[in-house]
Amino acid sequence: MALLYDLTMSSLTKKIIKGRPYYYLRECRRVNGKPKIVWQEYIGTPQQLALRLTNPKPQEIIVREFGASAAIFDIARQLEVVSIIDRHVPKEGSQGPSVGEYLLVACLNRCVAPCSKAKTGEWYDKTVLPRLLGIKSSQLSSQRFWDNMNRVDQLEIGKIEQEISAIAVSRFGLDLRCLLFDATNFFTFVDSFNNRAKLPQRGHGKEGRDNLRIIGLALMVTSDGDVPLFHCTYAGNQHDSVTFSSVADELASRCRKLSEGVCDITLVFDKGNNSKENLDAVEAGPYHFVGSLVPSQHPQLLGITRDKMRRLDKNLLPAVWSYRTQKEVFGIRRTILVTYNRELYRAQVKTLRREINKRRHKLQKLQASLQRHIDQVARGKKPTLQGIRNRVQEIVAGRHMKQLFPIKVTMGKDEIPRLQWALSDREWKKLDHTLLGKTILFTDREEWTDEQIVMAYRSQSHVEAAFRRMKDPRFLTFRPTHHWTDQKLRVHALYCVLALMITSLLCRKLAQAGITMSIARMIERLKDINEVANLYPTPKGAEPRMQIDLSQRDAEQTSMMETLDLARYISN
Repeated sequence: MALLYDLTMSSLTKKIIKGRPYYYLRECRRVNGKPKIVWQEYIGTPQQLALRLTNPKPQEIIVREFGASAAIFDIARQLEVVSIIDRHVPKEGSQGPSVGEYLLVACLNRCVAPCSKAKTGEWYDKTVLPRLLGIKSSQLSSQRFWDNMNRVDQLEIGKIEQEISAIAVSRFGLDLRCLLFDATNFFTFVDSFNNRAKLPQRGHGKEGRDNLRIIGLALMVTSDGDVPLFHCTYAGNQHDSVTFSSVADELASRCRKLSEGVCDITLVFDKGNNSKENLDAVEAGPYHFVGSLVPSQHPQLLGITRDKMRRLDKNLLPAVWSYRTQKEVFGIRRTILVTYNRELYRAQVKTLRREINKRRHKLQKLQASLQRHIDQVARGKKPTLQGIRNRVQEIVAGRHMKQLFPIKVTMGKDEIPRLQWALSDREWKKLDHTLLGKTILFTDREEWTDEQIVMAYRSQSHVEAAFRRMKDPRFLTFRPTHHWTDQKLRVHALYCVLALMITSLLCRKLAQAGITMSIARMIERLKDINEVANLYPTPKGAEPRMQIDLSQRDAEQTSMMETLDLARYISN
């Protein structure tokens, strides 16, 4: 039967309860001709009503960050982060937060406003998390964080991540058909004389900080949302291929469990992971693969000219050509794809010309300096033959520079070195016709088209994007670590990767609703949504009356809140 509603009527109503008067604000409607109370709010006693009328201004206004904290808390709750961690690392005693709660706070901090453990409590108090988690900021001291982190060992880290990853796949419906594996490193401030830590080592830092010890981090992420499902930490001086070999069995095991028997997974990895042992491990695993080969090791393939290539689909891959063949690689015959990308070619030419101009300028400057000594204009000690040779080696350091600049250093009769150099047109043409713009791919996906192989390899950009996010100092940053032992560095890596998982899932959820943006912009937009608590005075002895509102939001923020259903976390 259809219900018929009349106009709403609001009224102030007095109730006598145990002989005392109390006031309520009500809204009444006629439903099918009969009066019915459809909404009611308690106003208070006559004294409280008088205070409301005579003191309409709040005595205190408290502003807390709401949007980002509530959103990431919601994803962490769906992933069951706290309960999973606590199941593997049970709480000691009955007092204070659990290990899972401490690691969750550290993880949420990395998502929104990374800071040291000493400053975490200060950040925490400015968010709605105390209300959502029920933890006091006074409980978030550095020592308490360290005490709880100290209880999580390497074996438990793997088990925790495996369970959380399984929930992420099943609850968020992640597509596992294409998984990306790669490794990077982060600089640390671990002292050079700290012999207890074995993970931070001297090596080639990808952030250009070779003066600092670095720690390696490998990730396996989905092409569907860039969600990390597996990570491992390793010594900073370890080669990528060794890292892949050390985790090959675990990768295979993780993929089997995540895919629940579905074997149509393609693992994509870069040429730094190539070795016969690694390819054998991939062959034995539950997945297919797409990888790349080191071009200089396959000169015959590089010699394939573009007129022998086929242009690929212009809509999917504009300005890309390919040549398909088969060749034995690491002991097994594989499908090989030599690709030429016009945009890549142009970018590489531009980069090479810039580097050539730098070397040309330095060589001209060095030659002018030697000429001043020859003309007896320059003062000071005469340059030595070995010194000039060393200087030349520094100048031509860099990819292709030695081939492009054939240089001859000789000693003159006046005991002053002579420098002869020129840019080799022959070497430039050789690079231009063979290497520039080309990539050599190999795969066991014989049934795939050239377009499918190239698109799969291009998805490698997803794991590269994940690493860039973890190096963003504003959000998700891995560094600085503020930890000095291997055990705590591993735990630090765990909650950093969990932070990346949470924010990636959040960004993916918004994208599915048509709200596409970067993780950084997403966090910035959500952080601008604040919870505003107005505290109104009440009669002496009574608790202040609180009214909760949210700060003003634009259309995009409103849409984000509705998509994520954050209204559930607004305090009443």
